[in-house]
Amino acid sequence: MPDRERTKLSISAGVLSVTVALLLVGAKLWALAATNSLSIAATLADSALDLLMSLGGLAAIIYASKPADDDHAFGHTSAEDLAALAQSVFIMVSACAIAIAAYLRLTSDAVSPVAREGAGMVVMVFSIVVTLILVAWQRYVSKRTGNKVVEADSLHYVGDLIPNMGALIALWLNAQFGLGSVDSIVALLAALLMAVGAIRIGKQAFDALMDRAASNDFIADVEKIVGEFPGVHGFHDLKTRRAGSRVFLNIHIELDGSQTLDEAHSIGAALRRAIVAARPEADVLIHKDPIGVERHPDDPRNA
Repeated sequence: MPDRERTKLSISAGVLSVTVALLLVGAKLWALAATNSLSIAATLADSALDLLMSLGGLAAIIYASKPADDDHAFGHTSAEDLAALAQSVFIMVSACAIAIAAYLRLTSDAVSPVAREGAGMVVMVFSIVVTLILVAWQRYVSKRTGNKVVEADSLHYVGDLIPNMGALIALWLNAQFGLGSVDSIVALLAALLMAVGAIRIGKQAFDALMDRAASNDFIADVEKIVGEFPGVHGFHDLKTRRAGSRVFLNIHIELDGSQTLDEAHSIGAALRRAIVAARPEADVLIHKDPIGVERHPDDPRNA
């Protein structure tokens, strides 16, 4: 797929994500005012954070699509990790605030009862349906483009379905059986899920900023491609690091030293294309060595 088309699809997913988040924030604000439901408050906070994350993701997609320049020779994809790290902090703070509010409501005798459960249930059903439509489009775009920002955003919205469904169940139980405490319990569970998600997102962003290696699956795929590639007799010094949705890969391949430079270059270029075709997020740098090359003893880095 051409880069321009890939960028357009990725941006379309980002714009749809922002639009859906805006709709959900507005609908849940109305539902919270109508019902006084703490579980809806939890999903509202989650949707508000989704809006921030979607805006950050859209900005990251646009910014990361910029080509490398003199000041950023390796591109701009680290912006995605910086945005994700900031988002994880916001999510954790909100989760703590929701958990405290839920605990205070559970332990207090003077609380405002949940009201107009039917209106709140309609809003939650609307939220679930709209979220499912968004996730379906994000999955399609992610499959076509390989964009990791869109894929991560899709996974986040899938996780949002759980507190939305929990709020729907809490409202129904309160309407049918007067179990108002379920609302606070659902809010506590939603806060826990938000905290777990914040830790996961923050860790991934921190790892990328600290140049952590790519996943084992990525490395295994590359090793399989290189190990089976025609003309390549071996490889060594395979190194990777992540930056946003990109994975930078350096590798030394061993070639027949008697062949011409043109022949060696053709093998390396074809290998690079094969790796990128299998792993579109890869930025590949290949160094070519003759078979049996030994490390130079005077090299201070012994490489």
